[in-house]
Amino acid sequence: MEATAEWTGAAGTRRPSRGRTAGAWLSGLLLAAVSVVVGCRAADTDAVTPVPQLLAFLPWLLAPTALALLLALLARWRTGLVWGVLALAALAWFTEPYGGTDEPTGTALAEFRVLTSNVQFGRGTPSLVPAIRRARPDIVFVEECEHRCSATLERTFGGPRGTYPYRQAVDGAGSDGSVILSRFPLKAAPAVPGTMGMPGAVADVHGHAVRIQLAHPMPPLPGQLSVWRRELGALRAYAASGAGAPTVLAGDFNASQDHAVFRRILATGLRDGAGLAGAARTPSWPADTAPPFGTQIDHVLVSRDFSANSARFLDIAGTDHRALLVDLTLHQHTQPRGPNSE
Repeated sequence: MEATAEWTGAAGTRRPSRGRTAGAWLSGLLLAAVSVVVGCRAADTDAVTPVPQLLAFLPWLLAPTALALLLALLARWRTGLVWGVLALAALAWFTEPYGGTDEPTGTALAEFRVLTSNVQFGRGTPSLVPAIRRARPDIVFVEECEHRCSATLERTFGGPRGTYPYRQAVDGAGSDGSVILSRFPLKAAPAVPGTMGMPGAVADVHGHAVRIQLAHPMPPLPGQLSVWRRELGALRAYAASGAGAPTVLAGDFNASQDHAVFRRILATGLRDGAGLAGAARTPSWPADTAPPFGTQIDHVLVSRDFSANSARFLDIAGTDHRALLVDLTLHQHTQPRGPNSE
């Protein structure tokens, strides 16, 4: 490192200051690590472990970058100062919310509320039940809803006269089970294939058919990245298969807007409901440190037929995820009239 040297020794020999040299080296190591992650973000790739895990917390890399810049300043390392400023600028650029925020222009057809919650092996179910009663969502997506969770929701809200008489579920133990509850009639649809249950349906929302799909792909664990990519790819294929139909894709995506595989889902035309409502970077996981620290991996994605009026993150005891509540408005789909339009 080219840290500024100091005069030491009786003979006036020039030796580098140990403190400044160590500071320059540490600054360089921090900047190198940050630059690898930022470079992968710029190249639109999730690369290999530990890059996908660090990409989830991309905005928080501002802290080690600022520390590296301070160390470079104390070490009087000019190259490090320039490097640090460039890294900060790149992080600030990529921290901006990703995805469109334009509003639909068609006539409003229906308003409804969506809630998604990962209850972590069913442990958050006792807290989720009163949260549902308070928030009164119209459609509820519950991930990691194992057998007891599913039975509790059916007993509490189900049945012909229940609050949610319609449901689609993939039964399973531990993290494998998932449930969709709905006030609206549901028509069964094929589940998206995955390690954990991802049921889907078509909801009759006041006479309008809306595709709804629960998302819960594998997390990007070391050694499981290929599964994570494949299952997020299956969700992208579902999103792309809508042929313009109104679509709501909600759940625990185990991915943030800084993951390339997640942005490819948005590239199909879906938009992030929390982002539309001005909460694009609000953390949903881990719940113990959110909102001061965390990342948003729980999402409600909607097609361009929808606007999002509000988005709120709810604390649910017993789980490591915060629930996400989004108020949506379905609009009349408008197509530009071409020369062959009738």
